[in-house]
Amino acid sequence: MAGALAGLTVIELAGIGPAPFTGMMLADHGARVIRVERPGLAGRFGDNGNRDILNRNRERIELDLKDPAAIAQLVELAKTADALIEGFRPGVVERLGLGPEVLLAANPRIVIGRMTGWGQDGPMAPLAGHDINYIALSGALHSYGRAGDKPTFPINAVGDFGGGGMLLAFGVLAAILSAKATGQGQVVDCAMVDGAAILSAMTYTFLGNGQWRDERGVNLLDSGAHFYDTYETSDGKWISLGAIEPQFYALLLEKAGLAGDADFAAQMNPASWGPLKDKLTALFLTKTRDAWCTIMDNTDICFAPVLSLREAPTHPHNVARGTFVEDGGMIQPAPAPRFSATPAPPVSLKGR
Repeated sequence: MAGALAGLTVIELAGIGPAPFTGMMLADHGARVIRVERPGLAGRFGDNGNRDILNRNRERIELDLKDPAAIAQLVELAKTADALIEGFRPGVVERLGLGPEVLLAANPRIVIGRMTGWGQDGPMAPLAGHDINYIALSGALHSYGRAGDKPTFPINAVGDFGGGGMLLAFGVLAAILSAKATGQGQVVDCAMVDGAAILSAMTYTFLGNGQWRDERGVNLLDSGAHFYDTYETSDGKWISLGAIEPQFYALLLEKAGLAGDADFAAQMNPASWGPLKDKLTALFLTKTRDAWCTIMDNTDICFAPVLSLREAPTHPHNVARGTFVEDGGMIQPAPAPRFSATPAPPVSLKGR
C-alpha cells in the first residue's frame, strides 16, 4: 500500500505543532517525508523521539543547520524534492542560508511551505504568538463560549491544526500540482491567523446576512439554541444534540417525551431558547448517559454521547471504521481521509 501521495518527496525542518501536523498528513498518505532534526533532538519526546504521533511515518536525519556543510547537504537534498516545509519565524531560514531564492535556484520546481502565526509580512509578522492569539485576531475566538462568559478556546485545534497544519498541507499540494503543470515552484505563505479567519467563513456569512449577533452564546450554532448544545446526565456525563432541521427536532421531542409540550413548538424563536434549555437541562439530568443513548442512538435526532479521549477509540462506530489505530502501544487517530484505490499505509511511530 503506497498511498495517494506515493512518489512525492518532502523535506520537513523539525519544529513543533502545526508544521509537523502537515508532515504527518503528507506522510500518512504515502509521501516520503524526511524530517531534518537538530543533533541530539532524539529522546526529547521519549523512546528515542518516536512517541510523538505528529512525527509518525517519517524518515529522520540529523543536521546542524549552523554548519555550512550541513546547509550544502540540505540544498543538495532539495534538488530532488517536491517541497520543503518549515515553521520558523520570518527570516530564520534566510539567515541559515536556506531562503526561497537559494532553494528555487537549486530546484526551480520546489515548493517552499512556510508556516507562521502572523504571516511572512505585516506589522506583527516578527512577533511571537500561539494559537490562542492567532484565533483571537481572526475574530474566531470571540465567537467561542457561553453567553455572558469569557471566550473559551477549543484547545489549539482551530489555529495550529485546522487553520495551520491542514491548510499548509492543502497549500503545498496545490503548489506541487501547479509546479508539475508549469515547471515553476513557489512559496506558500501559510499564516494561522489567515487560516482561523477562513475557517470562520460561514460565521462571517451569517453575520453579513444579519443572521448572527456578534456576541457569544446567543446564536444558532454557539450554544444559544436549546436544540444545539450539550447536556449533563444523571451520572455526571454528557450528551450532544444537533436537532436543527424540523424533522429531526420533532423526533427529538418524540423520543424525549416532549411531543405534547406546546412550549417547544416555537423552535426558531430565540426568545424561547433560554427557558426551553432550562427544561431540557432538567430532563436530561433524570437519566444516565447510557440510558439516553438507548433512547436516542440509531435515530436521526442528530445525537451522540460526549466521549472522553479514552472512550472514543472503543465506540462501536469508531471500531468498525478503524478510526483509531495502535502502534508502539499508543492509540492514535488513523490517517484521514480514506481513499478507495490508494489507501494509506499502516502508521508507524518509528518512521520508515
